[in-house]
Amino acid sequence: MSHRTFSLVAAALFSLIVMGHLVRLLFSVPWIVAGWIVPMWMSVVGVLIAGLMAYEGFRLSRKS
Repeated sequence: MSHRTFSLVAAALFSLIVMGHLVRLLFSVPWIVAGWIVPMWMSVVGVLIAGLMAYEGFRLSRKS
């Protein structure tokens, strides 16, 4: 697998993660993990981190 392909696939996966977090934030979907209710602010952090990773992946896939 080339660097370009890897960067593109990783960016696409991170984009899906961002979309999942955005859906949770927009529709106030509760997430419960092992009986613990995950706070909404964690999805904000997830959007920021995964969004940055997706952006960098797409940027790197164009350079290669």
